[in-house]
Amino acid sequence: MHIPAAPVTVRLRPSRPLLKWAGGKRQLIPAIGHHYPDEFDRYVEPFLGSGAVFFDLLAAGRLTGRRVRLADVNADLIGCYQTLRDDVEGVIKALQRLEREHRKAGDDCYYDVRDRRFNPRRAAQASGVPAAREALVAAYGPDLAAMLIFLNRTGFNGLFRLNRQGGFNVPAGRYAEPRICDPDHLRSVADAFGQPDLTLELAGFETTIGETGPGDFIYCDPPYAPLSRTASFANYTADGFGPADQARLAESVIAACHRGASVVVSNSSAPDILNLYSSARARAAGLVIRLVPARRAINSRSTSRGPINEVIVTNVRLRPAPVVRRPAMLRARGPLSRRPVSGVR
Repeated sequence: MHIPAAPVTVRLRPSRPLLKWAGGKRQLIPAIGHHYPDEFDRYVEPFLGSGAVFFDLLAAGRLTGRRVRLADVNADLIGCYQTLRDDVEGVIKALQRLEREHRKAGDDCYYDVRDRRFNPRRAAQASGVPAAREALVAAYGPDLAAMLIFLNRTGFNGLFRLNRQGGFNVPAGRYAEPRICDPDHLRSVADAFGQPDLTLELAGFETTIGETGPGDFIYCDPPYAPLSRTASFANYTADGFGPADQARLAESVIAACHRGASVVVSNSSAPDILNLYSSARARAAGLVIRLVPARRAINSRSTSRGPINEVIVTNVRLRPAPVVRRPAMLRARGPLSRRPVSGVR
């Protein structure tokens, strides 16, 4: 008797992140991609956030056969990702329920989820101590993970921000009909995080970077140093991320370079960042700074979201861009200047 084969579901590698995230790198992927090393054994990302670079490498097949270590100090983020990996169908069901509620109640639903469900369930993180963060990760289940995804889809600009007491305090966004639950995308992201050679963990950057060496490709996307007093959105944990943290990160990056790792760092073009990575010690480690145009996406006023310069700091040689032959009339005008500006390449 012929028994028909069960249908095989083929899931494409996700090319876009699960979450919107302050400082997400989707718009800078083309520039960052010029600094992907040709050869590496392991990919390490200590500030996972939305994971835009991870998903880009995955979609391009650059992580096939390679080990991956993804980490972040944000317990909500890691708890959500681990829960999605381990129980994607449970997360989908819980998120579908929230989507139906939101269609009926709109912003009232948002604030009910934020203030009466999400924050009370995750109040253990208020102290900010490592044990509390670990307990919060362990407490994450499908319902809590679905709430985080829901708040990310319906909150202001997808921002994740905590007050000093550790409470999530982002207001509702202005969306007519937000796409809250995309089951196929959720399943593909769960598959990505469930790869056998991938670890997804709660860890600080010093631990993660400190365990790297030859053959490792490290991408760091820390909370950006603010360009002005009102530009800081670094409160992804209750502790924030200030100048001292930026300095510790620079020391960790320099040490990793000396151990033989390939490193790429994204940050703002704030003077403190330029000073940290143009120091004699940074140059001795092989680090160079390159300015890249970007667009400020998170600001309370839409008129203030505009083009700015960000920096890529790296010890990886820049891949040459494809040669584009110009018509003879244009070549006659002479080559464009390639001189560095103010010592920044």
